[in-house]
Amino acid sequence: MMKSKKELVVELLKKHKEGLTVIEIARILKISRNTVAVVLAELKGAGLIWIRNIGMAKLNYFGRRK
Repeated sequence: MMKSKKELVVELLKKHKEGLTVIEIARILKISRNTVAVVLAELKGAGLIWIRNIGMAKLNYFGRRK
């Protein structure tokens, strides 16, 4: 069975402990930035990810804030 986009994003963020931007996630998974943004909003609402602002960029991390 095919994995959902949410599952793919979670797996990707687990692999990249340094964090990823929306654009990086979209490029790696070959899905739209808008889709990535929606998935990240759902994950953030569920408390599964945290976001760190670095200048204009926002890095997304899996897990609890450190």
